[in-house]
Amino acid sequence: MTHLTQRLTRFYNRFSLLLENPWLDVVALFVWGILLLKYWISGKLYILIHPNYFGLSIATGIILFILGGLKAKQIIQQSSVSSSAAVQHISLFPKGWGSLLLIITACLGLFITPQTFGAQTALKRGLTESLPVTRAQPQKFRTAIQPENRSLIEWMRLLNVNPEPDAYTDQKAKITGFVIYPPELPKNYIWLGRFILTCCAADAYPVGLPVLLPEGKSRELYPQDTWLEIEGKMFTETFNNQRKLTLKAETVKAILPPKNPYDY
Repeated sequence: MTHLTQRLTRFYNRFSLLLENPWLDVVALFVWGILLLKYWISGKLYILIHPNYFGLSIATGIILFILGGLKAKQIIQQSSVSSSAAVQHISLFPKGWGSLLLIITACLGLFITPQTFGAQTALKRGLTESLPVTRAQPQKFRTAIQPENRSLIEWMRLLNVNPEPDAYTDQKAKITGFVIYPPELPKNYIWLGRFILTCCAADAYPVGLPVLLPEGKSRELYPQDTWLEIEGKMFTETFNNQRKLTLKAETVKAILPPKNPYDY
């Protein structure tokens, strides 16, 4: 028991010395700078924030490097000054704890790869075939001239302008998205969806269209979260007494997930 107590005491003393080390602040600044720049270089920022904020994230990473360098310079210059002359400040955490928590969080971000949202998240957040009114600007929308050149999101915006599905009957379409299985759809239907970002992944919301698979095809051939490129024609189908614009698929092709899985 005495031996265990001594070991715990030594560990506590070493840990206390670590927390008092001023270089913890330097490490925290550098690690967070590395994390932000790594997400930018690896393309992971696309699944975290809107591209409009990339510049801010990159600038923040660079500024953190600069602050880390300035902090290191300050520590070196003050190394010969007695601790009694150091400036005292009030902190939410005991000395060293804030920097340690920042370092741990940044290290987790470096080694844990962020994942894109998938079908389960889409089902939890609720599927829609049009954009919420508060997030759309239909008066400014300009769609492609040829229907087959419209992306899935362009179809969503078009439905915001004119939600009558019969207006698009027999129009050709070629859209991409990931597979979702809403419980109300028959087995020969899937929902092809994408997430839309307005700021960051926290506010992403799913949109999409029901798809009637080619005759003889079952949705088990296309597991949830599989990315597909589907060509066909639009028609109106009724689900739970609601008329919805639906794509009648003629060709279905599996594709790799795009570098940027979200739309805006």
